[in-house]
Amino acid sequence: MPVSVVTDTTGYLPRELGDRYGITAVPLYVVFADRTVRETEIADYPAFFEELRRADSLPKTSQPSVGDFIAAFEPLLARGDEVVSVHISGGISGTVESARQAAEQLERDGRGGERVRVVDSSTAAGGQGIVTLAAARCAQLGGTLDEVVDSANRARAELKMWFAIDTLEFLKRGGRIGAASAWIGSTLKIKPILTVERELSPVERVRTSSRMFERLVDYAQQRHDSGADAWVVQHIAAPDVAKRLAERCHEVFGRDPLFVSEVGPVLSTHTGPGMLGVGSVPTRFFD
Repeated sequence: MPVSVVTDTTGYLPRELGDRYGITAVPLYVVFADRTVRETEIADYPAFFEELRRADSLPKTSQPSVGDFIAAFEPLLARGDEVVSVHISGGISGTVESARQAAEQLERDGRGGERVRVVDSSTAAGGQGIVTLAAARCAQLGGTLDEVVDSANRARAELKMWFAIDTLEFLKRGGRIGAASAWIGSTLKIKPILTVERELSPVERVRTSSRMFERLVDYAQQRHDSGADAWVVQHIAAPDVAKRLAERCHEVFGRDPLFVSEVGPVLSTHTGPGMLGVGSVPTRFFD
């Protein structure tokens, strides 16, 4: 029985990769004071960030509804597929729970929900994208439902990803700062380096953008030295710096990235512009 892979848009996989692997991405929402929109409907990022800067309070973000997931799962199940659905960490979003409820409802209604497995990636953004790709790669090679789930879980166990953000301001305003809240008392002017281990977790803090950049390159070198050469770079409204980071990472890893992409409005709302991220897993998940 073929296995299809579903995810949500907060992995920010490039469209061509999603198309190549047949991945269905269910969008999250940005909730403004006067409207609610799917993040895929926000095309003008500069205008979006300008709105964030001017706003007295940040917009909210919202997970897909159970109905959104039913609409994604149902046609795949109807054609006879099994489904593995990989999502942003349940520690920072209710998305994975919406997916589980959708599968349960489809099972109760006799519409194949028992053929859906929902995977909490316990990460976000590029890390989630890597885990989703590992599942999709296994599915494309003819893996069974259990094998695809196992591939996703093993990739997550070996994933490491760092995110450096320009300021703690947006995390503080949005209330999503998590364990990094201990840094607020010192100054908002630091450049925090974070990871996602179910929730946002602090790694270290540096003082300048140049030091932040070099620490990400250092981290890429650590990942290469540990044999984890399937890598990604992500950014928020920083394409030139991301290009430089990708060039340095290419020198470190000696191979092309899985992808380089821009993080979209849902996660950008919480981190603000200027974020850079790099992470990797061993190449065996993709070779």
